[in-house]
Amino acid sequence: MLELMDFERNPNIGIFCRANENVVFVRKGLQKRLKKRIEKALEAKLVEINIANANIIGSILAINSKGAVVTDFVDEESFNVLEKHGLQVLAIEDRLNAAGNNILVNDHGALVHPDIKKSNLKKIEDTLDVPVYQGTVAGLKTVGMAAVVTNKGLLCHPKVEEKERDQLESIFDAEVMIGTVNHGMPLIGSGLVANSKGAIIGSLTTGIELNRIEEALDFI
Repeated sequence: MLELMDFERNPNIGIFCRANENVVFVRKGLQKRLKKRIEKALEAKLVEINIANANIIGSILAINSKGAVVTDFVDEESFNVLEKHGLQVLAIEDRLNAAGNNILVNDHGALVHPDIKKSNLKKIEDTLDVPVYQGTVAGLKTVGMAAVVTNKGLLCHPKVEEKERDQLESIFDAEVMIGTVNHGMPLIGSGLVANSKGAIIGSLTTGIELNRIEEALDFI
């Protein structure tokens, strides 16, 4: 199921939300009706969370079905909430600690910012329980915002290079398609949150963009 929406008139919903197959973490303070729409679209339990008083959940949290990597300024309460929902949690100690921006992951593999410390790669791998690789998408190091991947498909920045496409398909076991969100925004992760069951999408997204999302993430 696909749902167009915004969070208090902000269509960049991917900055405030992160989902896996079973749970969707969203910033606190959304309207009850909107939260119900999110749960219905993703067929996942909704959990409100602000991490160290920050509401940019999508930027500072990366998750798959096994684990979560979160910024190292995470507070104890939020860390415990993540663990409570069945996730192995890593508070990543790195200059590049915006995990949601810097990690693209599904249940098959992970691609991370090429400048994340080598010593953290094994920790990320152990936490998410998938092979971890470093690379870029369309030359961008913030791979978590340059694409969205589920266990069924991958939609990424229109300027992805052929060698990057090959790497993405190998890592994620998913066909790569290109597209945009919110009327031409190439940073897919800023306006799209998805799992294999559904997606929520920024309200400015056009019909043509929606069709591409449906095809790329295999909702047709």
